[in-house]
Amino acid sequence: MPVEMMKRAFLLLFALLTAGVVSAQSATPLDLANATIADLNVAFKNGTLTAERLTELYLARIAAYDKQGPTLNAVIALNPNALNDARALDAERKAGNVRGPLHGIPIVLKDNFNTRDLPTTGGSQLLEGSIPPSDAFVVRKLRDAGVIILAKTNLSEFASGGGSVIGARDPAIIRAGQIPDGFSSMGGQTRNPHDPTRGPGASSGGSGVSVAAVFAQLGLGTDTAGSIRGPAAANGVVGLKTTRGLVSRTGLLPLANYDTVGPIARHVSDVAMVLNVLAGPDRADDSTKLGAGKVQKDYTRFLKIGSLKGARIGIGRDFTGPDPETIRISEEAIATLKTLGAVIVDPITFPDHLLQMKQPVFTLVRNSEFKALMAAYLKTLKPGYPRTLEELIAKAADPNTQYRSPEKLVGLRYSNSVALEMNDPVYLAAKNEGYRAVTAGVEAIFAKYQLDAIVYPTANRPAGLLQPPAPAAPAPAAGPVVGGESASLFADETGFPDIAVPAGMTKDALPVTISFMGQAFSEPKLLGYAYDFEQATHARVLPKHTPALPADTLGR
Repeated sequence: MPVEMMKRAFLLLFALLTAGVVSAQSATPLDLANATIADLNVAFKNGTLTAERLTELYLARIAAYDKQGPTLNAVIALNPNALNDARALDAERKAGNVRGPLHGIPIVLKDNFNTRDLPTTGGSQLLEGSIPPSDAFVVRKLRDAGVIILAKTNLSEFASGGGSVIGARDPAIIRAGQIPDGFSSMGGQTRNPHDPTRGPGASSGGSGVSVAAVFAQLGLGTDTAGSIRGPAAANGVVGLKTTRGLVSRTGLLPLANYDTVGPIARHVSDVAMVLNVLAGPDRADDSTKLGAGKVQKDYTRFLKIGSLKGARIGIGRDFTGPDPETIRISEEAIATLKTLGAVIVDPITFPDHLLQMKQPVFTLVRNSEFKALMAAYLKTLKPGYPRTLEELIAKAADPNTQYRSPEKLVGLRYSNSVALEMNDPVYLAAKNEGYRAVTAGVEAIFAKYQLDAIVYPTANRPAGLLQPPAPAAPAPAAGPVVGGESASLFADETGFPDIAVPAGMTKDALPVTISFMGQAFSEPKLLGYAYDFEQATHARVLPKHTPALPADTLGR
């Protein structure tokens, strides 16, 4: 094209832009699967989107893909008041009252967060219909911030570990207690949106599937042994396991004292934005005293391209695993980190005693605390529900209950048989001295290599088949179900933060993520590293079994 014609074309485009015939925003449509919370707020402000319309779009995707199509079965209960809540929030906005960036944003909650207006079952038929007396502390904070609770999501019953046979040695007990990843007696089987023959990746799987399949803007999960990061890995989204003490656990249906709350989202920026609301003290949760003076007012200010430049990143080769595609993608991720200016320390090694002790210490503590904490939780419920683990077992074993998970009954009985009292010296030694030794060991690794973060494949293989062709492993492992041996449990036992970020897709179109683990309250650093990596790779992929619907693309 001659130079003169190019000048004329440029002048014409400039005139159209300034005249309002074409706008930069309208030229880029708002795509539901890729829109961030910041994008949605622009559309709200422009008047091209309302909370009601956004809620309708998400409900349409749930209707299309959750109980139909690939039948992902991620939703355990829809909120019948979601649209009414959205309309009320739209009215507030119209009146000039905007509560903040989360005003009108639909989210989903794992069904172990207490909700005053929806049942909270922990995925168990034994608690069917149980409506707690009040919201969980973080649920109340989210409602106050203007979120719309769209649905409760399915989970591995009692957050997987509760009533599992982890730690059992008897092959008969192991076989009798094996349960597919993402199954609960209340919600049934949740499936992976990338391949519905595969699992959702541990107990927050319903939230992970919902976020990946674009059923909501983000979801909330809990993590005691990788149960946020496992679903992030299996479904190819972002998942943050927060530092113990940063976010309240009050009002959770509990698994252990080492439970943590964290977000699952499609974007690192959304994780940071919701953390602004979640983080903070709670008088009813003593663990949040650890966060005094360490909570940031705005986590989004750490989201900067270039954050990785000069950061010392250790590569956890102990957790690479055997899967060639996971290895390939992980190596490509390490190369990207180098390109982004990170100082790569490769390899770092974990002492054998740390690798050997993390599982037995966790299992002993988890089994004992589940029994005690579950009894305390059950006592807060309305009459008619079990009050102790023994009563749960009796109800499950009663033929009149028609309990739908005999395997979980085996697990509940096993957990009860090995659980120690909370004043037992062996339990106290494991809880106090065992976890202290693990924490000291991991801190020593950070100090030895002068690390800012440790990177490892979140799961060392992609999401597993729900019905594997070969016999299952002799014993289930703690950590993300999709990965087996993983560094994830170290973050739980130390209470350290850990964020999983999409890194690529295998040749079979299954996602792989990498994790950045830091020391206590290093979320600002980790969010910056994850954001820098995310913006350089854009590795997240919309699952092929949940494609965009015609209404998902809106002009701004």
